[in-house]
Amino acid sequence: MSFGLVHPACAQSDDDRELAAIKAQMRHLEAEVQAIERRHVQRGSPRGHGAGQTAAAVPAVAGARRSAVAAATAQPPPDVLDVQQGLAGRTPPAGWAPTRTPIPTGPLQFASSVPHTAASSMDLTSSSPLAITQTAVDQLPPIFSIGNVSVRLGGFIDFSNIWRSSNMTSGPATAWNNFPYANSPNHGLDEERMSAQLSRFSVLLESNPTRAVRLQAYVETDFGGSAGTTNSVQISGYTPRLRQGYFTFTNKDWGVHLLMGQAWSLATNYAKGIVPRQEQLPPVTDNNQIPGITFTRVPQIRLGKDWGKKYWLGLSIEDPQATVAFSSALSSGGTLPAAYGQTAGTRVYYENTGGVLLNPNSEYTYNPAPDVILKGAVDTSFGHYEVFGMGRWFRSLAMLPGATTTRKSTTFGGGVGGGMTLPITSKVQLTGNVLAGQGIGRYGPSLLPDTTFKSNGSLTPVPEIMGSLGVIGHPTKSVLVYSYGGVESASRRTYTGANGAQYGYGVEDQNLGGCDVEFGTCNAQTRTLAAFTTGGWWHFLDGHYGSLMGGLQYTYIRKFAFRGNDGEGDSVYPQTSGNTVYVTFRYFPFQQ
Repeated sequence: MSFGLVHPACAQSDDDRELAAIKAQMRHLEAEVQAIERRHVQRGSPRGHGAGQTAAAVPAVAGARRSAVAAATAQPPPDVLDVQQGLAGRTPPAGWAPTRTPIPTGPLQFASSVPHTAASSMDLTSSSPLAITQTAVDQLPPIFSIGNVSVRLGGFIDFSNIWRSSNMTSGPATAWNNFPYANSPNHGLDEERMSAQLSRFSVLLESNPTRAVRLQAYVETDFGGSAGTTNSVQISGYTPRLRQGYFTFTNKDWGVHLLMGQAWSLATNYAKGIVPRQEQLPPVTDNNQIPGITFTRVPQIRLGKDWGKKYWLGLSIEDPQATVAFSSALSSGGTLPAAYGQTAGTRVYYENTGGVLLNPNSEYTYNPAPDVILKGAVDTSFGHYEVFGMGRWFRSLAMLPGATTTRKSTTFGGGVGGGMTLPITSKVQLTGNVLAGQGIGRYGPSLLPDTTFKSNGSLTPVPEIMGSLGVIGHPTKSVLVYSYGGVESASRRTYTGANGAQYGYGVEDQNLGGCDVEFGTCNAQTRTLAAFTTGGWWHFLDGHYGSLMGGLQYTYIRKFAFRGNDGEGDSVYPQTSGNTVYVTFRYFPFQQ
């Protein structure tokens, strides 16, 4: 979020970021010049006259260079002036073109090892600090250039100690909907785990073919992957995975933004506009965010348009997968319980095992069409606001009783949502998001089901709503604290069977008396998850050797099931709760 009361490092415009990068390069070059001149003084003639003249000249030369740098940084390039001061129609000098790379001396140029004096790019004063939620690679100077393409590196080494009140045998990503009921022996068995899997690396390649055009390619990875042979017995050999990988085309004169690749969904809340790496992500440690947040990170094609970088409109086509739930075990190719008035059930097919380059241990639902998301946003002096709508399609194959062939069934779902980020004071921000609709479960961290089955074998979307509200505070420039509340809730989609029982999702006639008895039978289906999260970060060490940060986070979650009975005619409402605590340290070698 970028406006008068919020620090701009996390949400500055393309021109502001370009100017900041140019200033950082000039400060870096000034430091190199001073270091070279100091070495010349140290290697100078031992004779007092020559040495004295050189020594006297150094402060004057350094001062002159600092004055030149100050003058240059005080007067931004023409395109920046056009944006910041509204000097429309100003003509740039002949042959001038913006650059964000060191001046190349060949096809490959490395930056000097001399420490630079640029200010740290570690910023904790925004509502979604990029150094925590992503890698803040945009705020870093180029490491080297290849031709006219600059290369920036970002990332951090993460060490997290995780404690959960129930043993979920999970790494640093909590499956919120899997907190067990009291019938499981894991319910009262706490879990403690150490992990470095969230260590993250990124690379940003950028080129400016013309004054108005910018090309970028971004890749971000961590070690959240797990191969079939991975374990934590002797060697914790967890594998790299693709978090983000996309390229973008931007034409500043036209206000056009194109993205192709894997990125955060357009449905994700944004801090400014709808451009990548400006998402309004909660500054939490858990890799599965917190319940109530709307997000996915999937392949997509996105086209955006801005008007004066104040009004935004975006359309995204995103790779779909669906989550399916039913009141009894039902694999693809299985038979549904017969509906009321029928003697036999329908056989259904809805997913396949992963094939080439997909996970052979996972199932992939049928994809009749991509998810389509349309979002509008506005940036004002008193906050960022956005609304969006989405459409989804679900497909299954059904073979009716007595039939010898299957028939295809396609169902539509979708929803509407919105988000906002605004300042309360100069040190406190408020952020929130909401999404409601049918078949939207995969956009929430709890992964409530998108769909269930009708008696005829077609998928029917489950009505759901999710939302969160967060407060982010900044007691000092090096400390960030936050608190979030979130909720995700689903409604019923059922049909009546030939035996008079309910089937589908949200059935209310099951015997759930065993949910509170260890080793008891419990087929409870989740109705609502509510969560409260609080935590903070302290940036306690900074210098030309990098930055160190420590974080502490606590989350309380409560899970409520649909109503059932105790087997004796009385209603029961199973519920459970859980706690997680993260203690995290991160080293940022590139934030200097």
